[in-house]
Amino acid sequence: MVETPAPAGPVEKLLRRDRQIVLAGLAAVTALAWGYLWLLAREMGGGMASMMALRPWTAAEFWFTFAMWAVMMVAMMIPSATPAILLYARVVRRKNLAPGPLAGTTAFLGGYLVVWTGFGAGATGLQWGLERLALLSPQLVAASPWLGGLLLLAAGSYQLHPAKQVCLRRCRTPIDFLASRWQPGAAGALRMGVEHGIYCLGCCWAIMLLLFAGGVMNLLWVAAIAAFVLIEKAAPFGRTAGRAGALLLLGAGFFYLVSALI
Repeated sequence: MVETPAPAGPVEKLLRRDRQIVLAGLAAVTALAWGYLWLLAREMGGGMASMMALRPWTAAEFWFTFAMWAVMMVAMMIPSATPAILLYARVVRRKNLAPGPLAGTTAFLGGYLVVWTGFGAGATGLQWGLERLALLSPQLVAASPWLGGLLLLAAGSYQLHPAKQVCLRRCRTPIDFLASRWQPGAAGALRMGVEHGIYCLGCCWAIMLLLFAGGVMNLLWVAAIAAFVLIEKAAPFGRTAGRAGALLLLGAGFFYLVSALI
């Protein structure tokens, strides 16, 4: 005799509803960010990047570039942060904590994105410096094999560094992070989002700099890096993938440098 599953209780229904709302919101924000990048890539393919590279940036061009980086970080990093965001919403709903799952989740996500917006500001400054030194092509790709090789070697080496492993462990086990770092209220959610974002930044900053190696507006390259970050942080075989990625990056970096010497 097959037992009929018990109907979901009110708490389970609320949890399911909150999960669906949060997932839909995250998917919508991510889709909008990728849509913006696609439109921007088309415009830059039409010559916008070349024009910017031929003259000093104006204030408007600086803010335009910063917006590009900020949106790119949203597109790339929200998918890998989704498990932690969903878990936060679930805890708040199950324990009936203030400020509620939706408001608290928004604050948590806001804190997370503050960190990556800061990275976007730093990347904007780095892009400006590389362009002024003629180390970045008008297509926003490393113009020197030395720069490309060093970026690959740095990213591959950091993949194996103990600091990377500490940050990756926090990212892969959000339940441990929330249990040990829980702070109440909306302000606490914001601070937890910032702290989780810092761990995430510590995990991924070197990989993100590879955007300069393969092309900042090469959307296939951007998507490949985002997919690697997601696999490393969320997949059961993520640690193995990270080590395999380290070997590939180191091999590619040595190849670039040897090619520069020949």
